Amino acid sequence: MLDYAALNALAAVVREGSFDRAARALHVTPSAISQRIRLLEERAGCALVVRGQPCVPTETGRRMCQHMDRVRLLEQELTEALPAMAPEGGARVTLPVAVNADSLASWFAPAMAAYAAQAPVLITLSVDDQDHTAEWLRTGAVLAAVTSTARPATGCNSQPLGVMRYLAAASPAYVARHFATGVGAGSLAQAPSLLFNTKDELQASWVRRLCHRHVELPRHTLPSPQAFVTAALAGMGWGMFPEAMIAPHLADGSLVELVPGTPLDVPLHWQTARAASGLLDGLTRQIVAAARTGLRPA
Repeated sequence: MLDYAALNALAAVVREGSFDRAARALHVTPSAISQRIRLLEERAGCALVVRGQPCVPTETGRRMCQHMDRVRLLEQELTEALPAMAPEGGARVTLPVAVNADSLASWFAPAMAAYAAQAPVLITLSVDDQDHTAEWLRTGAVLAAVTSTARPATGCNSQPLGVMRYLAAASPAYVARHFATGVGAGSLAQAPSLLFNTKDELQASWVRRLCHRHVELPRHTLPSPQAFVTAALAGMGWGMFPEAMIAPHLADGSLVELVPGTPLDVPLHWQTARAASGLLDGLTRQIVAAARTGLRPA
């Protein structure tokens, strides 16, 4: 049998980031947390958590945390069916989810908030590039993710959400300054672009499609969708923006497309662990419904 008190201690350390905060969350002493994890590591035959600031799980520890997340979901369903078994005052379960920043800044956040307002959950959100969120599922760090990957991760289900359309845009003054002779490989190699982070391939993908070859782009790194828009409006650079996010700026002329009629469409999918949980199913229904209005049809 698994020691669920020890598993709960491990999950708390990973969630809270330290042994002390985990102890406070579970109303025990830090030494009790340390002892439980040590016994669990002895039984597993390997380290489960890397002590640091913050503490992070090893691969095996991450999988154990995922198992504990699934157990909590199932326990929550059982207590809803059998209220007499529910702890006094009820309890909320942690639901770890990964999403790309542009979805979070647009259609995803309202759906997530609406679900969390009526469901007994505490959502832990991780933000990563849509090409990399599936890795969070594969490692067991999350139970659900918005991803550009259609093929389901092992032990997961996948369904299409729709298409997020991106447009290459900049301020009119920026375009006049850097692209007076046209948008091509030469001008793009000189004009500063905006990059979300080192994983962001949207700008490079659009340029390859336009120029039919790779172009090394000078870039500013701004890890915030809102900062992207602000920087573009101020003439700092050009970037790839979700169509819905900059529609008002295109309408009033404060932003213009670099090459009209050259959108980049990114299909998005919703992947969930096969946890057989009504809570996870409820989140899925909310997210799929929001995607129907927030994204273009696949």
